Amino acid sequence: MSDTLSTLLEQAESQRNIALAAFGHARERRDEARTQARELEAYRDDYTARWNTQFQRGGAALEVVRSYHQFAGRLELAITQQAHALAICEQALARANDVLAAHELRVASVRKLVERRTHEARATLAQHEQRASDDLRVAVVRNPFAGTQL
Repeated sequence: MSDTLSTLLEQAESQRNIALAAFGHARERRDEARTQARELEAYRDDYTARWNTQFQRGGAALEVVRSYHQFAGRLELAITQQAHALAICEQALARANDVLAAHELRVASVRKLVERRTHEARATLAQHEQRASDDLRVAVVRNPFAGTQL
């Protein structure tokens, strides 16, 4: 393989590895955002269930009910914001996947080129060897005593 093709393949693989690392980071951020969203939703569900039980028992002061609704509203806002953050992370992951796929394709293309060039070089070498062997046979047939000592 020529130095140029080796360098090209190394460069393509290096860029692919960088894209692979970026994809991994994007997936980690998406997973963290998803976990955070699930935790917020679980907390909201627990909070709502706990206070519903409290309200059913009765005796909740108006100020307590107002505080509950205010906090529940802030919690819903946090869930909405986290859902938006998750959507952004999923979009970033999709873009990172597209970039990675492009780099994978580039590496595969360069490898295919290297294979083709290597095959062509071997075929050319085999032809030269065959031609040299044929020329030697022709020379022996024309002069069977060439190269012998008397």
